[in-house]
Amino acid sequence: MRNLDLSPLYRSFIGFDHLAQMMDNASRNTKQSNFPPYNIELLGENDYQITMAVAGFLESELTIETEKNTLKVSGVKSEKESQSERKFIHQGIAERNFEHKFQLGDHVKVVGANLENGLLNITLLREIPEAHKPRKIAINSTQELLEEA
Repeated sequence: MRNLDLSPLYRSFIGFDHLAQMMDNASRNTKQSNFPPYNIELLGENDYQITMAVAGFLESELTIETEKNTLKVSGVKSEKESQSERKFIHQGIAERNFEHKFQLGDHVKVVGANLENGLLNITLLREIPEAHKPRKIAINSTQELLEEA
């Protein structure tokens, strides 16, 4: 296993203490299942969509939650007697429970979700507050600053 020394990067970042924590969390060996398959699309400059293939799941069996900067999508199949009586020759559609977590960037909000044709679409929007948007800083000469004081 490799250990990366990211200390040179910290010299360039001011006030990004949470960056080290995010990097540590990303480097941990917490393996996440690849089930169900999903896509992450960039729809616009600040619009994103996560599409998950959740064939066989009902809307009532899916849960979408956000906490801080984490989006958690889980699916729990309800046990029915008819499913236990079925005998498959081949079962290619996995109907197993799942939980998938996505780390969201700062100011990314979940706008909505819909389930259509076995695909769960989760719409995300990045809303940058006015205070965090780039702004120009005027450069005043020292002489002007002394005259104002």
